[in-house]
Amino acid sequence: MTQSPRTEQTRPTEQTRQTRPAERTEQTRPAHPTRPAERAGQAGQAGAAGRTEQAPRPGPAPAGEEFTADICVVGAAPAGLVLALLLLKSGLRVAVVERARAHQREFRGEILQPGALRLLDHLGVLAGARARGAHEHTRFRLVEGGRALLDIDYRALPAPYDHLLSIPQAHVLDELLLHCEKYDGFTYLDGRRVGALLRTDGRITGVTADGPGGACSVRAHVVVGADGRFSKVRRLAGIEAGRTEAFDSDVLWFKLTDDGSGTRDRETVRDVQVFRAGRSPVLVYDSWPDRIQIGWTLPHKKFKDVAAQGLDHVKEQLALAIPPYARLIREQIGSMRDLSLLDVFSGRAERWADDGLVLIGDAAHTHSPIGAQGINLAIQDAVLVHPLLVAAHHAKDASAHVLSAFERTRSADIEQVMRLQRLQSRAMLSHGTFPPRVRPKLAALLRHTPAYRKVLDRIAYGNPSIRIAEECFVPDVPERRNR
Repeated sequence: MTQSPRTEQTRPTEQTRQTRPAERTEQTRPAHPTRPAERAGQAGQAGAAGRTEQAPRPGPAPAGEEFTADICVVGAAPAGLVLALLLLKSGLRVAVVERARAHQREFRGEILQPGALRLLDHLGVLAGARARGAHEHTRFRLVEGGRALLDIDYRALPAPYDHLLSIPQAHVLDELLLHCEKYDGFTYLDGRRVGALLRTDGRITGVTADGPGGACSVRAHVVVGADGRFSKVRRLAGIEAGRTEAFDSDVLWFKLTDDGSGTRDRETVRDVQVFRAGRSPVLVYDSWPDRIQIGWTLPHKKFKDVAAQGLDHVKEQLALAIPPYARLIREQIGSMRDLSLLDVFSGRAERWADDGLVLIGDAAHTHSPIGAQGINLAIQDAVLVHPLLVAAHHAKDASAHVLSAFERTRSADIEQVMRLQRLQSRAMLSHGTFPPRVRPKLAALLRHTPAYRKVLDRIAYGNPSIRIAEECFVPDVPERRNR
């Protein structure tokens, strides 16, 4: 199964979120009144599932502000916001710096595995995120010529986390922000791109940022780089990304609108499927509310050769690969701008910590979209690093030696995921020695072996021992009175 990370595209600006800072180092004008957040096109969706509360968005902060916090998190994707909420519940002041405004990026990563569902549920945000709209998928199927070569049924797992969840990433982020903004110690600085790391006696002690949200600086005990696979924080710290070309493929992403015409086999609606067509498999799954997410795997850097033959050629190749969607492809793809190419690579940063800095998520370890592991690994990273940061804060020790304990703890898990993804890639791309009529029988036999359940558990849960360190939580953490 394949899942893409968020892309660099942005949507037109709506409003900016700005929450009252935990502490400012200079006097500033009072915070603006707040009003409910708005998201174009979501009101009707939320209404269909019951009313959902939106995070407040006051007006922009004055330019040139200075803030102090216990922890400064750069990046408001799932890793950054899950970590922020955990730290807030532990009584720490947290500033989150995010370069986009109101989730303007076009997010492609939407699949949550059972392990991430469990953690988000225990954190108290899953129900609210689901109420905004989501689709459950019960199986992952690798299909060739109408036959299932691989059929992984998540219903074999114990309820309630016995499915994959396709959910717009913005729904998860909105719910996380809503919970974070309940705490007095939370500062959200969106529309600001980090430009430099602040240092004191060689130790990283904060960041400066600028952008539509205004110029600012944040001083903190620890800076957390949670800003993705092209991490600016990592680059500013002089840490090599450790990129490797392990998969030799790219993915062309696009979405179609399901018009309900019955052109598709309705029995497959809630399956995540990969259609094997030559050496260019195509991923298909339903995306909320009525979209179809499609990812076409191509040899690395070869899309330009396909595109050179024109849009009609691209559409026909896709139509041949996934016949149930041929009509929608021909009707709805109108230009190359409807397609988004993802450069697939993996990587592991040369180190995940410096004095005053720790990297998590894709900033520390970048993965192929194969297996839909990105969001799940990021959430688990946040859960794992949370008690370490609480302890480092209380001990007033943000040394690289202390913070690198996260890498030492997490390394084995990440190496195992990378090995599994390489195996999954070979299974998707290779044709093997068995004829097509034999492969489905082998797949059926595999489901009854201990290896099948072991692989399913690893894909679904990652490291099952990862849990939220509730012992770090502080009762009666101050919350905002006006929200």
